[in-house]
Amino acid sequence: MKLQSSKLTRRLFGASTFALTLGAATAAAAAPKKKGKKDALPYQDAALPVADRVKDLMGRMTLDEKVAQMLCVWQQKGAIQSEKGDFDPAKATTVYPHGLGMIARPSDRVGVNVATGAGDNGAVANRNAFETATYINAAQKWAMEETRLGIPMIMHEESLHGFVARDATSFPQAIGLASSFDPVLAEKIFSVCAREMRARGANLALAPVVDVARDPRWGRIEETYGEDPYVCGVMGKAAVIGFQGDTLPLAKDKVLATLKHMTGHGEPQNGTNVGPAQISERVLREDFFPPFEKIVKETKIAAVMPSYNEIDGVPSHANKWLLTTILRGEWGFKGMTVSDYFAINEMISRHKLVPDLTEAAYRAIKAGVDIETPDNQTYGKLVDLVKAGRVSESEIDAAVHRIVEWKFQAGLFENPYADAKKADSLTATPDAVALAREAATKSVVLLKNNGLLPLDGKKVGKVLVLGTHAKDTPIGGYSDIPRKVVSVLEGIEAEGRAQGFTVAYSEAVRITEQRIWGQDQVNFTDPAVNAKLIAEAVEAAKSADTIIMVLGDNEQTSREAWADNHLGDRDSLDLVGQQNDLAAAIFALKKPTVVLLLNGRPLSVNLLAEKADALVEGWYMGQETGWAAADILFGRANPGGKLPVTIARSVGQLPVYYNHKPTARRGYLGGETKPLYPFGFGLSYTTFEIGTPTLSQASIGISDSVQVHVTVKNTGAVKGDEVVQLYVRDDFSSVTRPVKELKGFQRVTLEPGASQTVTFVLTPRELQFYNMEMQRVVEPGTFTISAGPNSVDLKAVTLTVA
Repeated sequence: MKLQSSKLTRRLFGASTFALTLGAATAAAAAPKKKGKKDALPYQDAALPVADRVKDLMGRMTLDEKVAQMLCVWQQKGAIQSEKGDFDPAKATTVYPHGLGMIARPSDRVGVNVATGAGDNGAVANRNAFETATYINAAQKWAMEETRLGIPMIMHEESLHGFVARDATSFPQAIGLASSFDPVLAEKIFSVCAREMRARGANLALAPVVDVARDPRWGRIEETYGEDPYVCGVMGKAAVIGFQGDTLPLAKDKVLATLKHMTGHGEPQNGTNVGPAQISERVLREDFFPPFEKIVKETKIAAVMPSYNEIDGVPSHANKWLLTTILRGEWGFKGMTVSDYFAINEMISRHKLVPDLTEAAYRAIKAGVDIETPDNQTYGKLVDLVKAGRVSESEIDAAVHRIVEWKFQAGLFENPYADAKKADSLTATPDAVALAREAATKSVVLLKNNGLLPLDGKKVGKVLVLGTHAKDTPIGGYSDIPRKVVSVLEGIEAEGRAQGFTVAYSEAVRITEQRIWGQDQVNFTDPAVNAKLIAEAVEAAKSADTIIMVLGDNEQTSREAWADNHLGDRDSLDLVGQQNDLAAAIFALKKPTVVLLLNGRPLSVNLLAEKADALVEGWYMGQETGWAAADILFGRANPGGKLPVTIARSVGQLPVYYNHKPTARRGYLGGETKPLYPFGFGLSYTTFEIGTPTLSQASIGISDSVQVHVTVKNTGAVKGDEVVQLYVRDDFSSVTRPVKELKGFQRVTLEPGASQTVTFVLTPRELQFYNMEMQRVVEPGTFTISAGPNSVDLKAVTLTVA
């Protein structure tokens, strides 16, 4: 998603686009009088099968009404709102005489102030729960009662790591949730997200992101579940089930989900957002397709969003092979395809693929894009394209059939409204807040510990907390303002009061002067200002006994680069600004020092890894940051998270993902190919012993499955979590294969001295690959089956496939 300025929009498309004159070609059909239950039309009868209702409704729709279902409104909401931002049914009827398919982000006030973006740039506060539900109810009432056929609208919202709305519960950022390696937790989290969305009337989440992210320069890496296709698929599936459940029609507290972005988005050229993805079909199929394919085949996923980038010269929104041949043909996807924001128009403005709006609409509908978001820039041309004979009405019918079918499956014809008076009470409930705290503690990764952690409140003495974000808590992109965010300083101060030690604070270093994700301009702090802050922190540290330093990034230093004036990708993985200067000055004092990282991208923290007594990767921990930080640092919670991405020593090591080919990483002259921290790595306050895997059979046929048993034992003194990881390597094959691939994981909790045997099942699916003819095959031969606590420290057994 991204924000496009109204000035640019008007320059590119003219005032006529903003007028939304879709209905000019055909006058609206006369509206029948409203019917009661006894004389309801078949499509209005909830007792009929969905297929029958869809068929009946489609048979009654005019071409204009069909195309209207393929349209969305966001920046143009001013055309259907009063000056105060209330939904105006009279204006809506004038602008959309044939109805409207979707409203984007009804929780924001776009249309009142078009500068307000998906994350709120601070110009105008987004609607609260009551206001959002009231707005949606008014809009749905218009759609249900004042359009000819009474078709309700889809109301889409963002929900990457919590519903992006005022006061909603904020969970750890996606990259942090991936670090939990806990799909059961993820399902619970997105169930809460769905509940909070539906309480306000929203019914489609533009989440989860299942892009495989293989370039940490890319500012959107925080939105992903990391670099591994298997992890992305498992965590993404859990998110979809959390949002939707696993039955249809949807329960009243569930919403439709959207897989995004298909595909190749996570390895852009130069590491810059929307850059070309120079990826072969083989790499697409083996690394980028699997999360999407898994979820399409194993859930009832409602929607898929194409990606902004091009692959082999074809932008995804114009890629029929991608959206029709693969997605619908090979995988059998039955849901809707929803364009990314302004992406169809970008065939003109960015890709230079087509010269005008008509050709952009033509390419998108032919490729298989059902709905244009966030505004009608091109799809208003579809009526003319049908009349010109370039697009058949049957092609329109196929898209609209899917759209209205999912509106029936979502229960919108029977239950389009929210209870505005209850919406706030269903937001950030005690169970949701408790879950946010649990998720934050489970997402933390302990990277280094020389024995300092966990801290003992009776021995820490005077504690000094350093860093601007110890007090001003970043929670990552695609966030609004939660009801309450607990800072690290708050958490440590509460710990001090409870255990009787003194806590002091010094800002120490500032990264940017603001941290508003949606704001275009980024104002980095003057080094002279930081020099003064660092000097003050060093002076304060001289009288401290224990130091907790909070470093990393914020919402402006790594983010979605959605426009040339809104950048977010980085050409360096080092700490921004003068953070290393602070760290070096503090380390020179030789005081016990813990560094807590709050960030959304893997950072090349070489100095911290060398000098800190303890290094904790917190990612963005969500609204319960402070409580979770205190839980981890003082030992109430034992860190058990693992890295879902490899951490490079420098940008020069890229690409550095773990599942590379055998010929990669030969070596650098005077350099190092070994990463700073490998994929899957994470320490604990206890120790574990993971045994050599054993097989149920040493030899199997190419169509057979095998069980792999791995025993893990807590050999330390405290209760803790370990993530048992299973890797597979096809030793010799007809095309080259990665050195290892994750094929299973399980997070287990063990008391001291306890052990557990984890069983994985390797089916032909986990052993197969694409051969020279691009067919999935399992080839006879040997496979190395490895297990361990990360991608490096592994014990192996050989499986023979005959």
